Amino acid sequence: MAYIKLNNQLPGITGLLENRPDTGDHIRALTQVLLRGESSLTEMERELIATLVSYRNECRFCTSAHAATVKALGGDDELLDKVFHDADNAPVSDKMKALLNIAAKVQKLGKEVKEEDVERAKKHGATDVEIHDTVLIAALFCLYNRYVDGLGTYRPEDPGYYEKLAQRLVTVGYMRPREGVIPVAETTYR
Repeated sequence: MAYIKLNNQLPGITGLLENRPDTGDHIRALTQVLLRGESSLTEMERELIATLVSYRNECRFCTSAHAATVKALGGDDELLDKVFHDADNAPVSDKMKALLNIAAKVQKLGKEVKEEDVERAKKHGATDVEIHDTVLIAALFCLYNRYVDGLGTYRPEDPGYYEKLAQRLVTVGYMRPREGVIPVAETTYR
C-alpha cells in the first residue's frame, strides 16, 4: 500500500498517475513522445535507457515493467544482464553503448555527463536529438523511480502482471486508456 491514500487500488506508477490526472496526463504525454514517438532510436533502445536508469535507481516496479517491455520488443534476459552489469560489452551498437553511458551518468547526477561523453556518442553516430532524448528519458525515469518509491506504491510480485503491462505499453503506449485502467486483480491490464 502506498504511504498516502490514493483514489484507486492500482500498483506502481499507474496508481499515482490515476490519483492525480491533472499532473499524470502531462507525465504520460511526455513519456509517450519520448518512448513511442518518432525517433531514430528504436523503441527497444529507448526502453533500454529507461530500464537501465530504473535498475540503477533500484526501483523494482519500473525495472520489472520496462525489462518486460524490452523483452516484448525482442530483447532477452542476456541483453538486460549485460546492459545492467557490463554495458560496454552489451550486444548493442557502439552508439547505444555511448548513450547508455550518458544515461547512467544522468542517473547518478546530471553533472557527471562530460563533454567527452557527448563527443564519444557523436563519434559513434549519435545525433544531438538522440543525445537530448537520452538525457531526458534518463531524467524522466529518475522522476518516475523517485515518485514510485518515494510514495511506497504497491509492486505486484507476479511476473505475468509485467508481461501484460508490457504488451499494453508496446501496442497502446503510455497514454491513459480512454476506458480507464483496470485494477491488478482483474484478468487483463488495460
